[in-house]
Amino acid sequence: MFEQLESAEERYNEITEKLAQPDVLSDKDKLKKLMLEHKNLGTLVEKYREYKNACQTEKDALEIIESKPERELREMAEEELAKARKDKERLTNELNILLLPRDKNDDKNVIMEIRGGAGGEEAALFAAELFRMYSMYAEHKGWKIEVLNLNETELGGIKEISFMIEGDGAYSRLKYESGVHRVQRVPETEASGRIHTSTVTVAVLPEVEDVEVEINPNDIQIDTFRSSGAGGQHINKTDSAIRITHIPTGIVVECQDERSQYKNKDKAMKVLRSRLYERQQREQEEKIAAERRSQVGTGDRSERIRTYNFPQGRVTDHRIGLTLYKIESILNGELDDIIEPLITAIQAEKLKQGGAIS
Repeated sequence: MFEQLESAEERYNEITEKLAQPDVLSDKDKLKKLMLEHKNLGTLVEKYREYKNACQTEKDALEIIESKPERELREMAEEELAKARKDKERLTNELNILLLPRDKNDDKNVIMEIRGGAGGEEAALFAAELFRMYSMYAEHKGWKIEVLNLNETELGGIKEISFMIEGDGAYSRLKYESGVHRVQRVPETEASGRIHTSTVTVAVLPEVEDVEVEINPNDIQIDTFRSSGAGGQHINKTDSAIRITHIPTGIVVECQDERSQYKNKDKAMKVLRSRLYERQQREQEEKIAAERRSQVGTGDRSERIRTYNFPQGRVTDHRIGLTLYKIESILNGELDDIIEPLITAIQAEKLKQGGAIS
């Protein structure tokens, strides 16, 4: 493990030197790649240097104590020793986490898809609330959000929506949102006050480049049609909406948010690439033995991950048994209260499976 840390520090120093070289500065692609690697190594190297400083402080303090100095100097050395050992323990834990295998998609933008499930109009209304929740979370993080496709209901609900979130680390934070979100509440139309249970499906896909997923033009069928929905001045006036069918897999993507047929096609292709990429990843993961999968869930969109109970004001994440009585703040975008414990649980499970430095 320490060889790995030394290697990381050497690579970090090497990249630092390269970033000052004219040939690198003039090559945008190379510069972007090196800057990303430099950034990813930065936190690990910083923590490793802190760890080495703590080790040196511990060594120096022990040497002073062993020299049997005067009482005042000995007490100062003992304080330094205690602090250094405490820092070493903390930094060892942090280094163990930083050394875990990194998801190659973590730095990518995200394409999210929300669909109303069981529950009819009530499910569609809650789908709209989840879209608002993710929009507010993106705003808190300083991320940019762009709607790719929207199919609304007459009452303001959402049958389905696809949207992109662009921002640093967006996928690393939102990838655990994939799955079935269940809502329990009394609909406004329910005269008897009976609690209804509805579901909404969320899919989180990393945005992928053209080079990552090759799509044969002969494998896709592109149809145009007139936009439809609950509103919008350009609805039903032009054949600007696009439907792309990937024939080998049967995946169908629609995009009708833009007036321009070209823009809708471009957005639809982005969604198709991401869906195909996710499908490839899922097929690879299914080959992994069940005991090696994380105990907090697979992230499969058919898995019920969370319940929002309005009468009790609680949100429960079923993967880690976390219940928070703050449904209003969570629906207002304060999702880190759930995401942080999820990440911690996943990291703990990975450390248990993969071992750790001590």
